[in-house]
Amino acid sequence: MMLGLKLPTDPRWVNIVEIKLEDILTDHAYCELKAATACISLIQSFPDRQELINQVSPIVTEEWGHFRMVIKEMDKRGLQLGFQRKDEYVNMLLQFQEKGGSRENKLVERLLICALIEARSCERFRLLSLDISDDSLKEFYHGFMVSEAGHYRMFLDLAYHYGDAEKVKIRWQEYLDEEVRIMATLSLRGDRMH
Repeated sequence: MMLGLKLPTDPRWVNIVEIKLEDILTDHAYCELKAATACISLIQSFPDRQELINQVSPIVTEEWGHFRMVIKEMDKRGLQLGFQRKDEYVNMLLQFQEKGGSRENKLVERLLICALIEARSCERFRLLSLDISDDSLKEFYHGFMVSEAGHYRMFLDLAYHYGDAEKVKIRWQEYLDEEVRIMATLSLRGDRMH
C-alpha cells in the first residue's frame, strides 16, 4: 500500500463524501489551517533546529494557501464554511504519543504524527482524485495529493535526521500499527478527511 499505510480507506468513503460536499470541504479547510498551525508550533518549540526551520517554514505558507484554495472552491459552489469539528483521528494519534523524554524524543514524536496525518490525507486525496464524480474536483484533489505526499516524506525525513535511525524506524512501525487500530474503531464518515 502506498505511503506505508497498512489499512486502505474503504472505497465507499468517496460515495459518502459526495452526499454533502459542504461537510468534507469544511473539514478539509480546517485540516489545512491545523497543518499550518502545527508547523508554526514546531518552529516555536524547536527554534534551535535550523534544518527543521528551513524545511517547515515554507509549508506554513503552502498550507495557508491550501486553506484559501478550499475557501475559494466553496465560494465558487455557493457553499458555506461550517464550524470546526473535533478530529477524533488526530486526538487518538496524540494519545499514542510518548510523553516526556528528551527534547529530541518529543520532536521525533511530533514529526512522526505529522508524517502519518499527511500520509492518510494523501491517501484520501488520491481516492477523491480518482473516484469523485465531479471532474473539476478530481483535478482539485490531485494537486493536494501530490503536495501531501511531499509533506509526508519531509516530516519522516526530518524524524530520521533528528532521531536515532533504528529507534525512529521501530517507532514509525508502532505508529502505523496503532493507526490501523484507530482506523478500525472510527466509523466511516463523509464529513471528515480522516
